[in-house]
Amino acid sequence: MAYHASDPRAALAPASGAKPTEGPYAPADYAKFYETQPQLQADGARTWLVRGRNFVVVYSEVEDGAVLSRQGQPDEYVLLLPDPGLSATITAGGETKTVEGHSLAFIPPGDSRITLQGKGRITRLFTPRAEDLAAQCSNAANYLQPDPRIPPIQDWPTPPDGFRIRSYTLDVPKTPGRFGRIWRCTTFMVNYLDPAAGPRDIRKLSPHHHDDFEQCSLVLNGSYTHHIRWPWTPDQTHWREDEHELCGAPSVTVIPPPSIHTSRAEEAGQMVDIFCPPRVDFSNKPGWVLNADDYPMPKG
Repeated sequence: MAYHASDPRAALAPASGAKPTEGPYAPADYAKFYETQPQLQADGARTWLVRGRNFVVVYSEVEDGAVLSRQGQPDEYVLLLPDPGLSATITAGGETKTVEGHSLAFIPPGDSRITLQGKGRITRLFTPRAEDLAAQCSNAANYLQPDPRIPPIQDWPTPPDGFRIRSYTLDVPKTPGRFGRIWRCTTFMVNYLDPAAGPRDIRKLSPHHHDDFEQCSLVLNGSYTHHIRWPWTPDQTHWREDEHELCGAPSVTVIPPPSIHTSRAEEAGQMVDIFCPPRVDFSNKPGWVLNADDYPMPKG
């Protein structure tokens, strides 16, 4: 880890180092939705799908009255409504709830229906257990074989009061010592980062790595350069060149372990970091997870 002293993550315990797993490294994946046509156009929504090893990102531009449904969804999923003027009425788990714009919602397994009020952007997050969605991803072919560095998904405990529609406003003031705005559920951790006011100071970057999980970085506004490099191993055929990829909005970058990475805002913007399953280190920091009382950590 190499965080600037002003970064709240500087207090995290250091990573143990890359695991000595044989075989070549997985590459980073970049999906720039503004450069491609949507995979789906129906029901008042234009939708792009991209995946990582443990997650599927479904990004949609929706019209007023658009309806998005799931039947037999195997696990809990996420609805992100970044635009203040776009709300959603969600029916799932025997209840119906209207969620205002600029908010985050967790939706129970089973059948569900989302009806949008207004025009704007939404993002839904699923695990690859949603096999129909995983198969439609633009980069599905990259994940046909398992990655030995990433263990299978293990869901976190079900809330004590069971699954239900839970929503949280994104309007959370910045607090000294807390990193971003973090929520978790049984399947995902979402960090709606503090917005970038302008270009990031190149003297205060945060190169770090993860041993055994991916990071998904969703750019909603502005542009960011993702700087990524991979450790050298004795087998030079596994080495990869450094990458410095400029990604505008909307876009998704999948950062695999154990690559060293940091992202620099090139202008004012909004990025969201996504992890599946939730991160233990962030969860162990008091006050960082804003809905920790709703979703318990695994025992031990």
